[in-house]
Amino acid sequence: MSADSATPARWRLVEIWGDTADLGHLAWSIVIGVVVSLAGYLAASRVLMSTVSTPELARAYAMLAGLGGCVVSGLLCAKLFTPKREVVEGAEADPRWREEVLAELAGEHGDLGSVDDLPPSVVREMKELEIYDLFASYKPRARNTEGAAP
Repeated sequence: MSADSATPARWRLVEIWGDTADLGHLAWSIVIGVVVSLAGYLAASRVLMSTVSTPELARAYAMLAGLGGCVVSGLLCAKLFTPKREVVEGAEADPRWREEVLAELAGEHGDLGSVDDLPPSVVREMKELEIYDLFASYKPRARNTEGAAP
């Protein structure tokens, strides 16, 4: 088995809420979540119907047990299915990619401004994260008039 066959195929990965997930693991996580939370709700409902004075209160407490089942299933799935993201630290990342990200940020939010306008605490944090020089040296490219919206 080669190293490439050990990694999931790219088409099996999807982005959900800014995170990357394997479709198979996502499907199993949904099934596990439904089964565990529904089992918690039904078990609590059965036990509480005979012990609580009103059925409405028993259903409300059973819903809390179902929510607890959601938390338990989330913890279980987090242990079963590892994250699919790759974290790259340091200067090894492709500088063109960084330029693209900064251009995208500028396109979405307008001008990025100047690092000289930032409070000292933000400058200190940016230097700790080693991104200060990246933002300080960013020069936006001239916009292409062909792709500009009317």
